[in-house]
Amino acid sequence: MDRLDAFNTIAAQASRGELAFPANVDASIKLQRALMDPDCHADVATRLIQADPLLAARTVAIANSVAYNRSGTEISSVRSAVQRLGVRTLQSLVAAVLVRQIGSRVADPVLQDYVSRLWEHTAHTAALAQVIARRVTHVDPDTALFAGIVHEVGAFYLLSRAQDFPGIMDGEPAEWIEHGEIEIGRGVLAKLMVPESVMDAVAAMWRGMRALPPENLGDTLLLADDLAPIPSPMHTRPGATTAQAARTIDFAIGDGTFDAILRESADEVESLYAVLML
Repeated sequence: MDRLDAFNTIAAQASRGELAFPANVDASIKLQRALMDPDCHADVATRLIQADPLLAARTVAIANSVAYNRSGTEISSVRSAVQRLGVRTLQSLVAAVLVRQIGSRVADPVLQDYVSRLWEHTAHTAALAQVIARRVTHVDPDTALFAGIVHEVGAFYLLSRAQDFPGIMDGEPAEWIEHGEIEIGRGVLAKLMVPESVMDAVAAMWRGMRALPPENLGDTLLLADDLAPIPSPMHTRPGATTAQAARTIDFAIGDGTFDAILRESADEVESLYAVLML
């Protein structure tokens, strides 16, 4: 089976919801479904988070990050962290765990390197998207964070299936972008119950259509993706980067500039990135 046939096979399976996830993903999907329930209040969310020690630790860590701890008052309990963050941010944390679990089945060292660099790119993109949403486009920052976390989930899924399709990672990145990314990505996003607004934003990023200054969630995500200092290994060859060119992007915002906002927000971005890398 050649590479394009492999893409088509995986895409067809994904469109039918026939996805081969690691066993631990099912538990995270159930947790995500519970958190998305409109009746899920803080007490319920606290109990759900406390049941997962790793997620509990990440929840407290992100609550103490610069982005969410504006008062400088550190907290140590999951209950306090949930109250500070809210259920929407918790959904992003669970999504981060879920995405990393999908890539966890990769055993080959070369593919593991792809997974590692892809998560670094994802974490940078998510952190930048949250700050750009809050400071520039004024779309919902929690939604932007979530969108950044899931925007490459189709690529994580492809890497998790690579051992079943020898040679699928050979060839040019353009083939993945043209023949695999959209079809496989949509199927995985749908299986993970990603909201339609986020799916539309990720689709806009796939199309590469962006306004400057950015106006909506899709623009926010694409700009964050461009600015991430670690490029997606699915879009570039190892060693290649568009980050230097992306850093030249600047535009006026009120009495200031986008570059100034990024410099002012550097600690927030780094804090969020560090938590997502835990």
